[in-house]
Amino acid sequence: MTHEPDADKTDHREGAEGARQGVTAGDAVVRAVGVTKVYRMGKNTISALKGIDLEIYRGEYLSIMGPSGSGKTTLFNMVGGLDVPSEGAVYIDEVDVSQLDSYELAWLRCRKVGYIFQTFNILPVLTALENVTLPMVFAGIPPAEARDKGEQILKRVGLGERMTHRPFELSGGQQQRVAIARSMANDPAIILADEPTGNLDLKTGTEIINLLLELKEELSVTVISATHDMKMLSASDRILWLRDGQVQRIERREDLDIEVGAVDGES
Repeated sequence: MTHEPDADKTDHREGAEGARQGVTAGDAVVRAVGVTKVYRMGKNTISALKGIDLEIYRGEYLSIMGPSGSGKTTLFNMVGGLDVPSEGAVYIDEVDVSQLDSYELAWLRCRKVGYIFQTFNILPVLTALENVTLPMVFAGIPPAEARDKGEQILKRVGLGERMTHRPFELSGGQQQRVAIARSMANDPAIILADEPTGNLDLKTGTEIINLLLELKEELSVTVISATHDMKMLSASDRILWLRDGQVQRIERREDLDIEVGAVDGES
């Protein structure tokens, strides 16, 4: 039987500082409030995040950008429930992730969040269809229903003729499409894409970006991407720029002054 996190663990505090003017907490699928993250390595400490306040809105495409070491991956892991803050709180649909036990957290990850990784992370011994239906099996969906739904999703991402192929029989772009299909398996509210074009050529990477944009627009799913790929800007509703573990700025796509090979203000 499906177990949902206890309502007692839901915090209904109002939106974080810096939220979009006129938008209430009810519009945010993810909220970060005063989030810091400190890693301890022997006697040394590294502050990866330094007081992040952020709201990510339902149905938007947000790209997290910044140089290596800026805290992109750490913030990405926080908003996906893969890690917990040293201080502050992260809320997914108004549930404080840090207050969940391991069972509740597994439920949230399975039902609320879909993950896409740079290295695809699809299982090599399974077919494309088996990779896509696996999260549904974990969610308790009957096998026949999972298979039917998996077939529909693979057709949607352009792999209707590749369902029985294993990863070694697929191109990099096709493997990433399998990963995207898998992320959609349980109808998540959020899709987290970690450098989804990092291992792809220019043409294939552009196709993947366009596919994510189509899914966002058709399904009203929130897409959150941690990336170095400037092509992501064309698909993003907003871009969050990180530097030294802090939010440097958040910009709307239409406000960016884009030049060939550069974005004004990026250094």
